[in-house]
Amino acid sequence: MTLSSEAFVAELDAQNTEALDRIARAACQGEPSDAMTVSKLLMLALKNELEATECAAAWLPTTPEVNVKLALARQAGDEAKHYRMIQARLMELGVDTAKHDPLAAGRSSLLTWLLSLEGTVARVAAGQFTREALAVVRNAEFVKYCRVTGDETTARLYEETIQPDEKHHHDLGRRLLLELATTDDAQAAAREASRKVLSMAEELQEIARLKAGITRAPGC
Repeated sequence: MTLSSEAFVAELDAQNTEALDRIARAACQGEPSDAMTVSKLLMLALKNELEATECAAAWLPTTPEVNVKLALARQAGDEAKHYRMIQARLMELGVDTAKHDPLAAGRSSLLTWLLSLEGTVARVAAGQFTREALAVVRNAEFVKYCRVTGDETTARLYEETIQPDEKHHHDLGRRLLLELATTDDAQAAAREASRKVLSMAEELQEIARLKAGITRAPGC
């Protein structure tokens, strides 16, 4: 029996919350390596923001629904804005990123998978609904870390501008899923896409922690 879209989104949200809580706990597990500073975490954020911009922009031409196109366009613009704001903050911290290419080492495996994803409902579930919820969780841990290290300016940048945008993207994803996830097939596609994002995110986070001592890293 097909769930109502309201019931389905509520169920998906509850399932995601379990994984997001686990990711949040893992994000602050252990102490960052001595070399891991706010500036270096912001450099990682540049890649995340650029990948989020690329993903939304790449999906836009092959998404037929006008309301989803507009949501993707809004997201791409916001993520690009975040990139410039983080770039400016890094300059204030003495880091010149004018010639820095965040994708020089290649795209993340998560972005590569997202770019291959077909179908609007799966894209909305993976991108706006789930990845943006993941960004909110990770950014919250990063804000705490900024405050612990005495960087109130970076904490406010995230709290006052970046986080509200990411929450808006997630809320857009929720509203779009309520319109799109109305059949068994659509709900199955959304559920699997959401699960895949969280699974890959957990795996990448653990690899980063174990190999590079990266914790408290922001999202996108």
